[in-house]
Amino acid sequence: MNKKRSIAVISMVRNDSFFADKWISYYGKQLGFKNLYLFIDGLDQPLPTQAQKINCKPIVHRPMKRVQGDRFRARMVSQFAQSLFSRYSVVLAMDIDEFLIVDPNKNQSLHEYLTQDFDTYSSLSALGIDVGQHPKLEKEIDLKKPFLTQRSYAQVSDRYTKPVVALQPLQWGSGFHRVKGQNYRIDSNLFLFHFGLVDRATTLQKSGDKEVVQAGWRAHLNRRVHLYDNLESCPAQDADSFWEKARKKLNSKRKWYAWNKPAPLKGNAIVLIPERFTDLV
Repeated sequence: MNKKRSIAVISMVRNDSFFADKWISYYGKQLGFKNLYLFIDGLDQPLPTQAQKINCKPIVHRPMKRVQGDRFRARMVSQFAQSLFSRYSVVLAMDIDEFLIVDPNKNQSLHEYLTQDFDTYSSLSALGIDVGQHPKLEKEIDLKKPFLTQRSYAQVSDRYTKPVVALQPLQWGSGFHRVKGQNYRIDSNLFLFHFGLVDRATTLQKSGDKEVVQAGWRAHLNRRVHLYDNLESCPAQDADSFWEKARKKLNSKRKWYAWNKPAPLKGNAIVLIPERFTDLV
């Protein structure tokens, strides 16, 4: 393996019937199936249908509250990522419903883009694009078709503007929202598309799941579903012009107690996803 040209991808999954195989297909085609490392949280969990193509790692499930669980996953994945730098030049880590995309205008694959020289940066953040189902204009998702052929609206989000690209060994914070002790740089050509709310019915069903409630996720999900209200009530803006403004604000605006991650955008952040992204995920 040529370390200078190799990229690893890490995620973890539990109680999923929605994203794992799409995650495997997307990153496997982009970066090579054998460079994917997926932790299966629970020995009782069924494996994705494409598990044999990748490095699938079932682990014993440890029941935890949401905050504790997020911290545990960040520590575990960070330590594992650090061990991969002996073989890889770049390591990506993200949640199972997050997809890193290079702007199609660059005419570069994800592999080509991430193996260029990024000077002395230890990580790169991608602009967060929170995709949801427009309550009035879009139907339930068809898993057999690409997501972005069925979804046209999204909210630019500080929460998903994450430093998911590690160029050196580092320690991620909870949810991969920050790198501990380090600043962030939002790359001008990278987007992190979050599809956790891509299907409204599935999201609402999940919010009532017993395990989700016991782990303390219900309040979090209830806050998240406001995206549907925003999609319905806010006029969608031209994405390219808004993205440029959003990057500048997210690069500069931050809370004093959270200096190494962006502060929330104010006002309408709903955009119409450009057609050039259709079919990518």
